[in-house]
Amino acid sequence: MEDILITKKSGEKELFDENKLRSSLEHSGANKKTIDKVINELELYLQNGMSTRKIYKKAYSILSTVSKRTAGRYRLKKAILDLGPTGFPFEKFVRAIIAAQGYQAETGLIIQGKCVQHEVDVVAKNEKKIIIVECKFHRESNRKSDVKVPMYIRSRFTDIQLKWEEEDKIKGREYEPWVVTNTRFTEDAVKFGKCSGLKLVSWDYPVNNGLRNMIDKAGLHPLTSLKTLTKKEKTNILNNGYVLCNQLTEAILLEADIPAHKIENVLFEAKTLTEAI
Repeated sequence: MEDILITKKSGEKELFDENKLRSSLEHSGANKKTIDKVINELELYLQNGMSTRKIYKKAYSILSTVSKRTAGRYRLKKAILDLGPTGFPFEKFVRAIIAAQGYQAETGLIIQGKCVQHEVDVVAKNEKKIIIVECKFHRESNRKSDVKVPMYIRSRFTDIQLKWEEEDKIKGREYEPWVVTNTRFTEDAVKFGKCSGLKLVSWDYPVNNGLRNMIDKAGLHPLTSLKTLTKKEKTNILNNGYVLCNQLTEAILLEADIPAHKIENVLFEAKTLTEAI
């Protein structure tokens, strides 16, 4: 497989890297035996010029025959992309992840700044810190948030900070502004974030504390990870305001017009997926 050229979504060609695939499978909770099975079967399928999308789908297909739970975790990034097309479910998902860290968190607030009002995606508080979050959701995995995003958000969050300090709403707590995206930031965006005191969170940044790591630590997974639901069924549930596997109940599934004969399997998969490794 070392000589196989694959095609990235951008059209760029690169050598297939087995170690990257192994690392991704391991992170999903797959053991060595399962990883070897996926690699060995995939080796028979690979061809020069094959797209990374096809390789991903094949690896997921093989993995799902061994462990639905691991397969669900493996397709986590795609599952978050599937929270679209609007960014509202992603905002709720981010709120849940932050709340799992011990914060009281709310979404969709209108907050008066020193100069103007601002719509804020997530505000989270505990006794020591106030976190204020802007979520940047992208439907395509190769989209990046450039430097204009944190520059604009920094000015908005500074306006809120000035007003809150004036009214003593921060009360000695640390004020921490965040920008969270489901994809990645450009290098300049990261540099600006570091320089301006704005915390940037992307799929794999900061190292060992990016969005993927936060999801794992929180033990929360989007319902779009579930293989037992169709795309339309997932959309119905999302439109009813639910985003997490661990929110699903029989009543919620019935409300979303999920056939009664499917409900037991859906709930079983949701429970299996969210169990700790």
